[in-house]
Amino acid sequence: MPEDGALGRALEAYLAHLDVERGLSSNTLAAYRRDLSRYVDFLTARGIATPAEVGERDVEDYVLAARTGADGRAALSASSAARGVVAIRGWHRFCVPEGLAPQDPAREVHPPARPKRLPKALSVDDVRRLLEDGVLGDGPVPLRDRALLELLYSTGARISEAVGLDVDDLDLTAGRAAVRLFGKGSKERVVPVGSYAAEAIDAYAVRARPALAAGGRGTPALFLNVRGARLSRQSAWAVLRTAAERAGLASAAHVSPHTLRHSFATHLLQGGADIRVVQELLGHASVTTTQIYTMVTPDLLREVYVANHPRAT
Repeated sequence: MPEDGALGRALEAYLAHLDVERGLSSNTLAAYRRDLSRYVDFLTARGIATPAEVGERDVEDYVLAARTGADGRAALSASSAARGVVAIRGWHRFCVPEGLAPQDPAREVHPPARPKRLPKALSVDDVRRLLEDGVLGDGPVPLRDRALLELLYSTGARISEAVGLDVDDLDLTAGRAAVRLFGKGSKERVVPVGSYAAEAIDAYAVRARPALAAGGRGTPALFLNVRGARLSRQSAWAVLRTAAERAGLASAAHVSPHTLRHSFATHLLQGGADIRVVQELLGHASVTTTQIYTMVTPDLLREVYVANHPRAT
């Protein structure tokens, strides 16, 4: 990019504005420079010499070229292209009041839509292997780890909700075991606890937690570390990752606490649960958020459709 040209000078003026007046970090400024330098090179190759000559079609063509690599550079992902569009729109918006261009050609150009990522759920068999083969031994730590994993899958709790639990948040009464979870915005919900999880938590609470608590200063936290303090999110993540590897799951490297939450929702829907019930169990404010889980059960949806619609067959 020729920095002595009008486009180059306009770019340097914008970067100086971001640095001095907006106070952006050096890393952010470097990213803006990379994105806009590539854009300016594209415009220059088109014979465009000043910001005033850029039209909306030029901006749109660049976004397409950057996404596909048609400009001779590496193709950008949707997220990287979206970041580039933000930089381009900011630059053109800056050029208008500076008298460098009569209008903003990027005003109606929007970032490319990011592909919707489907939740990655484990199969029922993989969850069984994780829970039965992923944790070995009967000492305090294995009992804790088994109880944590069973609870995550049984309730669909977020990892932050699970490690934030206190002992008094659980009711393990036979036949009506439940847990009180505090989700985003401290929104409270009560979720049933399955018998397997209830048994695992009871075994941990009776046989393991007192031993772990002895090393601490007294805390109401349900899940404790070896020092008797509340288990951290990072440690809980490590528990799951280790269990997935020990169970020999093919997807062990990609298993996260949220994987069990996804599996909880997917398996409920596959079993015929109403989506609004699943919404309440997950603590989603809108059923729209929960609907993404229906996208991973197309076979079930087709079966229900064929079985119930009068004109399906």
